[in-house]
Amino acid sequence: MYQFEKVDKKLLGQQIEEELMNYIQEEPIEVGQKIPNEFELAEMFGVGRSTIREAVKGLVSKGILEVRRGSGTYVVSICSPEEDPLGLSKLQDKYKLALELFDVRLMLEPEIASRAAERADEEDLKQLKRLCDETEQLYLENKNHIPKDIEFHTCIARCSKNRVVETLIPIINSAVMTFANLTRHTLKNETLETHRAIVNSIIDKDPVGAKCAMVMHLTYNRQRLLQQLKEERAGKTGSRPEL
Repeated sequence: MYQFEKVDKKLLGQQIEEELMNYIQEEPIEVGQKIPNEFELAEMFGVGRSTIREAVKGLVSKGILEVRRGSGTYVVSICSPEEDPLGLSKLQDKYKLALELFDVRLMLEPEIASRAAERADEEDLKQLKRLCDETEQLYLENKNHIPKDIEFHTCIARCSKNRVVETLIPIINSAVMTFANLTRHTLKNETLETHRAIVNSIIDKDPVGAKCAMVMHLTYNRQRLLQQLKEERAGKTGSRPEL
């Protein structure tokens, strides 16, 4: 559960905005859920309602919150600006965005994994294995694994030792975040197996194996996304998440 200390009432709305973002991510409050009302937030953070309104307004402008008249304020994304430097989380059709990002990932990540298998040094391999282990542990404990999952894919990209690939990391990160926000833990076993297969192939200096494992990882994810979209369109799982 999110832990916080009451802050000085003189702190600016920007600082309360950051605290509110931390609260949303660490509680966590899921996409589609309502946050406490401004009275409760004001008491929680030890500030006035006007400061809370300013903080909420800031997160609304960044696509994190949405105020629904007569209903309350809801979380529509859990991506902070740092996690979404391209601003893709503001695009409305999240399924279309996720599928377009998968197109790009399939163009890039299998080859990146292949290069990583050829070029990663011992320190890279230690870090990659550690991140794989930590992501797996968070998954198994049903904790928020998304930031660690992003670190894992970022590490693979850096293992390629290609400076241009490093500039593409924000695209990969946005893709991982968008997919995770839509599907959560629905592919736990497949994700853990393919993550481990990617790491083992890179450690074994097997470029073809790494490439194939990454293709399998992305294919599982893409198929799950398509199935979820099909189910939602058929009205079997309720309304579509609005991130």
